[in-house]
Amino acid sequence: MSDFMKMDEFKFKSLLGGFCLAVAFKSREDHRKQIELEEARKAGLAPAEVDEDGKEINPHIPQYMSSAPWYLNAEKPSLKHQRKWKSDPNYTKSWYDRGAKVFQAEKYRKGACINCGALTHDAKSCVERPRKVGAKWTNTHIAPDEKIETIELDYDGKRDRWNGYDPSSYAHVVERYEARDAARRKHMKEQQLKKLEEKNGNQDVEDGVSDVDNDDDDDLRVDEAKVDESKQMDFAKVEKRVRTTGGGSTGTVRNLRIREDTAKYLLNLDVNSAHYDPKTRSMREDPLPDADPNEKFYGGDNRYRNSGQALEFKHLNIHAWEAFEKGQDIHMQAAPSQAELLYKNHKVIKDKLKTRTKDTIMEKYGNAASEEEIPRELLLGQSERQVEYDRAGRIIKGQETVLPRSKYEEDVFINNHTTVWGSWWKDHQWGYKCCKQMIRNSYCTGAAGIKAAEAASDLMKANIDRKEATEEAPAPVEERRLATWGTEVPEDLVLDEKLLAEALRKEDQRKREEKDERKRKYNVRWNDEVTTEDMEAYRMKKVHHDDPMKDFLH
Repeated sequence: MSDFMKMDEFKFKSLLGGFCLAVAFKSREDHRKQIELEEARKAGLAPAEVDEDGKEINPHIPQYMSSAPWYLNAEKPSLKHQRKWKSDPNYTKSWYDRGAKVFQAEKYRKGACINCGALTHDAKSCVERPRKVGAKWTNTHIAPDEKIETIELDYDGKRDRWNGYDPSSYAHVVERYEARDAARRKHMKEQQLKKLEEKNGNQDVEDGVSDVDNDDDDDLRVDEAKVDESKQMDFAKVEKRVRTTGGGSTGTVRNLRIREDTAKYLLNLDVNSAHYDPKTRSMREDPLPDADPNEKFYGGDNRYRNSGQALEFKHLNIHAWEAFEKGQDIHMQAAPSQAELLYKNHKVIKDKLKTRTKDTIMEKYGNAASEEEIPRELLLGQSERQVEYDRAGRIIKGQETVLPRSKYEEDVFINNHTTVWGSWWKDHQWGYKCCKQMIRNSYCTGAAGIKAAEAASDLMKANIDRKEATEEAPAPVEERRLATWGTEVPEDLVLDEKLLAEALRKEDQRKREEKDERKRKYNVRWNDEVTTEDMEAYRMKKVHHDDPMKDFLH
């Protein structure tokens, strides 16, 4: 029995091994066929694979993108996992129903707006005209409730600049232009009829009506062609509708760049340079602030806003604001023509007032810059002279010319002086004339001081003369030229041979004492009487370090 079980176990293992081997061979064969099929699809020899929705899958998509995650349980090949398969039904591209009303009550309800009676807002958010007595107390003219909508926009809806725009609102613009063209054609026909009547005189006008219509059409085509050519040539002015996210307006945009010029965002590629807004195509700051202003074509949008008509428009706005604050009924956006007319009148009145004020001031005070001769009274300033008149108005006294007084204090005397400081001058010094003293803070001595000063001066002169007379004349000394220290030795110098030999001996002794420190005395003795021989001995014994023969002296 045991042998039979062993035999069955062996057969079972053999069969299991064969089955696994067959499965392995089959999976390998399937994998090889799958690779061959993919290569054939890439080469275009086999049709592309189809997903669940019946759409063809690009065979060149990598496998890591085409293979779905395991948790999706994808039975067939598909690219559904790569798409946005979680879609929120709340996202929409619809817009608010403007002006829609839901329900209009007949009586005031609790919690409604006190002003108009609508239940969808409070009195603080009410946009209706403030009533003298609100709907809460009158219970009449209850405003209908607004339609409350909650719209969640998707990614594109949030960034759509024209979201909520009604194209039918542009119909009145088209009608206005069509009416203008019709009026223009009618006016041109009238002009042609007048010209034809003047040309043909009394001829029948009805015969030429058909020709006039044809000529009018031809002229109209020519004028329209001219207008189109002028629009093409005038590249500097382009009519555009400007609408920004912040609430723009329709107007004329000056396009100051032609296609051959460099775009403003390419002038400076630095990240930290002027900011460029691609949505509105505006660059407010100067992209090249350090460049030469004479060579710059573009200096930022603020450069044009602060110059030309833009600056005038800014002044016009400021005037409108100030006039409105002062009580005038003026609004720049509601009535621009009225605001501009009032601003022009304001400038004219302001200039007139300024001129009148200037004339009044010049008439009252005169014009110092004019060529008229200034009166002598104004030139000399204030005067203290007294003028006397008689009964007839004739000048009796005071016509004499008086010197103008100084603005400084006059006739103020100090220290008993009768004259001011600086009234006397002698030997390059100022003094007082009353006492002839040179010291400013001195006390005046009068005539006695002058006599004492003169006596002292005479005594000093007498002493000097006596000293010069009694001074003995110096004994005649034989003229002898000396050579002092620091001067060159004169050629005609006369030296005493004995004194020179003695000076040379003393110089040798002094040098020996300097070399031997043991013979140096404690007490230093000196002699300040240096003779010409001593100087010559010093020059002869002096060692010249730059002398090439100094080593052969000893």
